[in-house]
Amino acid sequence: MNPEPEIRRLLDVMPASGRMLTKIVSRPQQSQVIDTPFPLPWSQERPIFINFDLWRRLSKPQRDLVILSKISWLMKIKWFKPDLYQGIVVAGILGGVVEFVQADAVGVIVATGLGAIAGTQIWRNSRSTQNLLEADAAALTVGQRRGYTETEAAQHLLSGIEAIAKIEGRSSLDFTELIRCQNLRAIAGLSPVGVPEQVKRE
Repeated sequence: MNPEPEIRRLLDVMPASGRMLTKIVSRPQQSQVIDTPFPLPWSQERPIFINFDLWRRLSKPQRDLVILSKISWLMKIKWFKPDLYQGIVVAGILGGVVEFVQADAVGVIVATGLGAIAGTQIWRNSRSTQNLLEADAAALTVGQRRGYTETEAAQHLLSGIEAIAKIEGRSSLDFTELIRCQNLRAIAGLSPVGVPEQVKRE
């Protein structure tokens, strides 16, 4: 697959805010179909790496919904918003700088340690089941603006997640993927059993 026309097509599928925030990069050497590394706070762009030789094995609707889910996930990660953990990260960094200037080794360790702990918590929250389910829901909403019904969008994202696991040679889905797929089956009307709220909040 020639990456350039597909990249242009995917940019058209994305919401405008996603186009401004992210950059699609061809990476033929990676074993994953699509990879979205966790964005660091100083990153200007949030890259999405795609192996287009593997990507072409997905159907067009699957590609649309998978990219929308990835974009929605990236857009949910906000380092600098009014939140306890973000506040601790900023305080930890500033405290570390002040203590470093004052040559207080213990103060530097404590301040930067607090910042690191809070940063780890932000990373964990971004990978939570709830966050990923919310990203899927946002993808379905954008998908409906791109001409899919909610049922169709859920079916395409579901089959896309399952197809990616097969393409990558994985024998089974991981726990979070299983939860996402069950949630999508319920939305698509393929299963009467949804995901319990307690599991969604994990």
